[in-house]
Amino acid sequence: MWKELKKNQLVKYGAVTTVTTISYVLLRKWIAGGICRSRAKLHGRTVVITGANTGIGKETAWDMAMRGARVIMACRDLTRGEAAAAEIRSSTGNTNVVVQQLDLASLGSVRQFAREFIATETRLDILINNAGIMLCPKSLTVEGFESQFAVNHLGHFLLTNLLLDMLKASTPSRVINVSSIAHQGGKIHFEDLNFDKKGYNSVIAYKQSKLANLLFSRELARRTKGTGVTSYSLHPGVIRTELWRHSQTKYPTLSTMLSAPAWLLMKTPREGAQTTIYCAVNEGLEEKSGCYFSDCQVKEPAPEGRDDLAALRLWGVSAGLVGLIKNN
Repeated sequence: MWKELKKNQLVKYGAVTTVTTISYVLLRKWIAGGICRSRAKLHGRTVVITGANTGIGKETAWDMAMRGARVIMACRDLTRGEAAAAEIRSSTGNTNVVVQQLDLASLGSVRQFAREFIATETRLDILINNAGIMLCPKSLTVEGFESQFAVNHLGHFLLTNLLLDMLKASTPSRVINVSSIAHQGGKIHFEDLNFDKKGYNSVIAYKQSKLANLLFSRELARRTKGTGVTSYSLHPGVIRTELWRHSQTKYPTLSTMLSAPAWLLMKTPREGAQTTIYCAVNEGLEEKSGCYFSDCQVKEPAPEGRDDLAALRLWGVSAGLVGLIKNN
């Protein structure tokens, strides 16, 4: 009887283990989301990726290199950037992967990057505005802008505009803006972009910057319609990356939730890069310019992400803040 009981327990344990394993595999597959299945090659094409030394930016750079593109990794930290580039060159066999310094918190750095790029490169086929910061304590850039709005939006806004003529000369070309589902419930605080008049909340500031990404992409698509330049924004998913570093001290409860068990339920950087890659290379997306994507599919953004008047106003305000001559 004892042997029979033990045998039954082992059978039950095995069944539970099997069901649990299968359930976890299916859950992981669901969390991973869409996969870019395009086999498009990029030989002879040039791709610029901001924040390409880590996380989904690095995975995107690796994928572009595998497709044969010339990859310009625009990184703030040259040491880390060079290390990532060396790893990508070694693993892909593509030696045409280079690093240029770009600090999106400095408009001067953005302008310097653009000057050097225009002077040394002959084309720009894909611009991926990937770099970003999240939930950081309040700080101002050298030019006096709130850091999340400056790095996530203003720096990319200026960079794109400075490289727009080269994008137009290299058509068909694409601009990809990595936004976030965090745009939902967001608001552009036009009268207080730096949160000087009200208390600073890093979540609200982050939402503002991610909504700005989406609205910028939408307005860019309107302005470049018919030129051969197309624009896309996207939500990459909740990913295990360094973006969460500020939450560990600012939000200890959130940090605890993101401990090992919870991190198993997040996308890996490679999984998180899939929608960016999809928007960069998938064939036939020209008619989807201005759209918002998630899991390699078009998704309807929140109502605030469809506000074309806010997008138009944001463009004008942003142009003025970064000192563009054409601010209409």
